[in-house]
Amino acid sequence: MASFKKILKITVGAIIFFTLPTLLLFGFLYFKYDENLPTGVEGAQADQLAIKMLESLDYEAYKNTDYIEWTFKRRHHYKWDKSENTCEVYWKNYRIHLNLNDLSRSEAFKNEVKIEAPDSKKLIDKALSNFNNDSFWVVAPYKVFDPGTERRLVTLDNGSQALLVTYTSGGTTPGDSYLWHLEPSGKPKSFQMWVSILPINGLEASWNDWTTTETGAQLPTFHQFMFFGIEITDLITRNSL
Repeated sequence: MASFKKILKITVGAIIFFTLPTLLLFGFLYFKYDENLPTGVEGAQADQLAIKMLESLDYEAYKNTDYIEWTFKRRHHYKWDKSENTCEVYWKNYRIHLNLNDLSRSEAFKNEVKIEAPDSKKLIDKALSNFNNDSFWVVAPYKVFDPGTERRLVTLDNGSQALLVTYTSGGTTPGDSYLWHLEPSGKPKSFQMWVSILPINGLEASWNDWTTTETGAQLPTFHQFMFFGIEITDLITRNSL
């Protein structure tokens, strides 16, 4: 009995030792950073600010880019054929061919051996979820007029204007909102996030490490997100012209 009590005491102590600092950190971050979703005004002014942001990034160059390749956080690699709306997704020893127009035509491979249905479905779903998330960190500014988006002009406490974009449909987590903070030129410098996968609302990530790619499209190479860095490497773009 004494031995059981000792084991129980050690177990409870270990749980408290490992969980208490995490809870304290979460509580600190929550009260420091959590914000309500701001209100804004829909209409022509919001759309004009969105257009200004696109023009600052040479949207025409991005639109004419047929192919984008990149590595996300040194874990997932993508070869996205924008013109065909397909993408090869790589991680570990998997390769998933995503047909973004018709997912039923997607294929999964392990060590270049095709995985047949139904075993392939989970891998294809994972590849699609990864693509939706990881590509957003690459091309999000260019998606402000996607179907299902709502744009609102938000006036900040310092008098400057920001662009609130809400995705009411599409992607993996519809309903997410992003508040874009812009340079005077309209170029994005950061956004705040109100997204279902984060327990704290209004967290901010940087959008200021830009590179001009081979096609003229401007894409980010790094995001600072709280204590973490989100690295985007091996960027390649091509067009058919």
